Amino acid sequence: MRGTGTITVRRLAPDDWATWRDIRLVALADAPYAFGSSLARERGLTEAEWRGRLAPEHGVTAVATLGERVVGAIGGYTPPGAAAVLLIAMWAHPDVRGRGVGDLLVREVLAWAGENGWSQVRLRVAEGNAPARRLFERHGFVPTGQRDALESNPNVYTETLARTV
Repeated sequence: MRGTGTITVRRLAPDDWATWRDIRLVALADAPYAFGSSLARERGLTEAEWRGRLAPEHGVTAVATLGERVVGAIGGYTPPGAAAVLLIAMWAHPDVRGRGVGDLLVREVLAWAGENGWSQVRLRVAEGNAPARRLFERHGFVPTGQRDALESNPNVYTETLARTV
């Protein structure tokens, strides 16, 4: 667990599925333009599916809390055969943006990647999402030149950024 002041970050396990579900649905409702999935799709997931997303063999998921309130989330996904950790599902509640929540969450995924022998972390950031891009660049992520349409909205493009761990 890493923290600054009263904001702490903790990694989730399958038994934390309801915490993950709740913050993920809030994030999708707040910033649908930033995610490859949709609120409607994820509202329909079962408990077993939420638990499965938190299985350690898929990577790491962490949340930031302010007191007892969950105020941010992030994931580091390791698809089979991948050469890099994919930083996914990054979100901070609007009330805490600018207070270092994003920095703590990104550092958590980078720490986990290093602890588990990964040499690279990659992510996709939606074009036009300047605050997120600045956050990632602050942590050493650089553009790869790869652009892809966002799965949840093919009219929005993402750019892949990467950094060495």
